[in-house]
Formats: sequence, structure tokens, C-alpha cells
Amino acid sequence: MSGLTRCLGSSVGRKGLMGITGVLLSLFLVAHLIGNLLVYAGQDAVNHYAHALKSNAGLLWFMRGGLFFVFVVHIMLALKLTVENRAARPVPYAQKQYEAASLASRTMVLTGLLVLTYLIFHLLHFTIGVIAPEAWATKLPDGGQDVYSMVILGFQNPILSIVYLISMVLLYLHLSHGLKSFWQSLGWNHPVYRPIFEKVGAGLAGLLVIGFSSIPVTILLGVIQLPKGGN
Repeated sequence: MSGLTRCLGSSVGRKGLMGITGVLLSLFLVAHLIGNLLVYAGQDAVNHYAHALKSNAGLLWFMRGGLFFVFVVHIMLALKLTVENRAARPVPYAQKQYEAASLASRTMVLTGLLVLTYLIFHLLHFTIGVIAPEAWATKLPDGGQDVYSMVILGFQNPILSIVYLISMVLLYLHLSHGLKSFWQSLGWNHPVYRPIFEKVGAGLAGLLVIGFSSIPVTILLGVIQLPKGGN
């Protein structure tokens, strides 16, 4: 029996693997945020970054494929563990006690599914251009896509920005508990370390969410604007 098979064959192994896939997805969020924050550097910086990604289509699609695989594994493990946990306790408590369980921990499956729903919406909006196609179709003088203007036009819509910000709240809830649980899944659940992991998880999740949220907020406030003479 291979190591992966043994890992998937136990609840502890599945929790560990789910934690690892969660960390990989979190690292992607860090990289994605770094790219997104280029909006503060101006039109050229964003469009050069977007062009660099698209000019390496093979690598880009390889990374997308790997990310999709990790995402699917993470979701499947989460659902399986949830089903197993409920099966192990077929009779619900007469009165649920939530003193030791945070809102984030109680809603992990729900927030995960809602974030997944928003991710699909986000791809339809900024990657495929099905939502707000007029913004997605903005062009540079040389005919290339003006990603910088597309982002600004997209978030100038208050409804789209509010949906984005709500999704960031859900992402925070999911990440803050997920990052803490990763260490617990590795067996590092000592009372001395647990508060540290909780603070680190909440802090990292907070930094990511603040970074992502700052973009629609600054666009709505007019801090970031369309280039003069542009779209």
C-alpha cells in the first residue's frame, strides 16, 4: 500500500492532506494578492503583469490545472470528513453547546461552499468576461486587453464590489480557522501553542482579506481611477 493510499485510508491522514491542500491554496492567494496589488502601481504595471502571464500560456494552464486539482481534492476531503463526523454522531445533541467552537469552525463547510460559488462568479467576471462583458472588452491602443481599466470598471459597480467584499468576509472566516486547524492536523495541538496558532491564522487571514478588500474600496472611493484619456 502506497503512502498516499495509507494517508487517505485514515481520518487523521485525510485531515492532514486537507490541511496541506488548504495551505497550498492559501499560498496561491498570497501570489494572487501580490499580482492584484499592482493596481496601485498603475496601468502599465498591471497590464505588463497580465501580458507576462498570457505570453506563457503553457505554464499558466499547467498552474491552473494544478490549482484546480488541489481545489477539488480539498473540497472532496472536506465533504468526506464532514460526512464521517456526522455519521460518528448519528443522534444530535438535545442542546448544542458552542462555548468551545467559534463561528468560523462551525461554518467551515458553508463558508467553503460559498467561497467556491463566488470563485466561479469571479472567473465568469474577470477571466471569461461573461459578467460585465463591456468592461472585460476594454482594449489598449495596440489592441491588447486593458486589464487595469477592466478591474476599475468592474469594481466601480457598487453591487459587484459589495458581493466581492461579502465574499472576503466569508474567506476570512474560512481561512482563520483553516490555517489554525492545519497545525492541529499535524498533531501540534498543545495548549501552549494553540493560542499562538489561532492568532497567527487569524492574522494571516486578516492580512490577505484586507489586501484583497482594499482594491474595490479604493476604487469606489475614487482613489484609483481610470487613466486620463482612457476608457
